[in-house]
Amino acid sequence: MAQYRAVEINEDGHPVVRLTEVDSGSEVAVSPEFGGNAFDFHVNGKRVFWMPPNASLGEMIAKKPMCGNPLLSPWANRVEGLSYKVNGKQYALNPALGNLRLDGNKNPIHGLVTFTNLWRVVEVASNHEEALVRMSLDCSKQPDWLAQFPFPHRIELTYKLRAGQLEVVTAIENLATEPMPLAIGFHPYFQVSDAVRDEWSVTIPAKDLVVLSPTLIPTGEKKPNPFAAGVKLAGLALDHVFAGLEENATFRVKGKTQTIDVVYGKDYTIGVVYAPKGQSFICFEPMTAPTNALNTSGSYKSIAPGKTWRESYWIKTTGF
Repeated sequence: MAQYRAVEINEDGHPVVRLTEVDSGSEVAVSPEFGGNAFDFHVNGKRVFWMPPNASLGEMIAKKPMCGNPLLSPWANRVEGLSYKVNGKQYALNPALGNLRLDGNKNPIHGLVTFTNLWRVVEVASNHEEALVRMSLDCSKQPDWLAQFPFPHRIELTYKLRAGQLEVVTAIENLATEPMPLAIGFHPYFQVSDAVRDEWSVTIPAKDLVVLSPTLIPTGEKKPNPFAAGVKLAGLALDHVFAGLEENATFRVKGKTQTIDVVYGKDYTIGVVYAPKGQSFICFEPMTAPTNALNTSGSYKSIAPGKTWRESYWIKTTGF
């Protein structure tokens, strides 16, 4: 039996790519029609990514729950209000187009592509070192997207299963004639199953806590990370933004023996941690820029015209 396998199959009437690593017992399922999401990641039959209990892929595509590893692009988290300023120009967001998601304070959140079915699989491969799927999303040919974010670009998303870890590689090619703001992120949902949620231990490798307003918009103030020494989730709800990340920042959740490490590449300079009370998941969210970056001059990098940005983050498991 081959150590690595990558196969295209049909599940619940929808195309899925499954990646398998035999020795570690790891398997990842990716759905091009569910936002290019790796909606299922489990090791030895135990889930690493949280998903709604008993939900089929067809139900998730129809109901669009946040779960698995959703991509947040072209902005992650919130934009304050219905406009933003880039390259010295003010751009308006148009709710009437029906492609904006608004939070409880009517601020646009999580970009435009989280649930799109327009991803195209361009490579499915396995060899003696890894199994992978590579997908492409052309954001230059969708008028309703360009009306909200007038920077034509192409996204390439690759999932690589290798040596007991999952690498998530994102590449963005700027097809515009002006610099494109880079303010994307991911919102992965993690779980460990050998301890109840309140017994989970969490590591947050950041120097700073970004102070937020009551509407969860950064105020410009930072404070020392109050969880720098680690924290148990008992009695604690997290929806926090962290900056000043350590090099190769490794966010961790640990049960009794099960451990999930999330390692950020250097361009993921912001870490959002989301763990609401009463839910059996925690999100370690790699971000290239803070919340409301498009309205905060100097808080994000740009991709030059004709250039491609590329970065990874890694998910490592032990004790599963």
